[in-house]
Amino acid sequence: MNEERKGFLGRAWDLQRKIEERQQRIGKGKYGRVLKMARKPTNEEYEKTAKITGLGILLIGALGFVIYIIRELIAPWILKALGY
Repeated sequence: MNEERKGFLGRAWDLQRKIEERQQRIGKGKYGRVLKMARKPTNEEYEKTAKITGLGILLIGALGFVIYIIRELIAPWILKALGY
């Protein structure tokens, strides 16, 4: 059947078939082994991950704040002392 005769419903069925074929191939490709090994983390694992992530966010924020303070307060003082 050519494209002109298929119409909207024919194209919709073709799309549905393609989606179902992709769904059946999940787990058989290069990421299949990872998907088969994946599992929901335990509460303990989740808490540790959340704590480490939060600590990282705080450290990066603190570093940014220190750089901001240096730029706003200390750099002009150094430039003034050097005569710029």
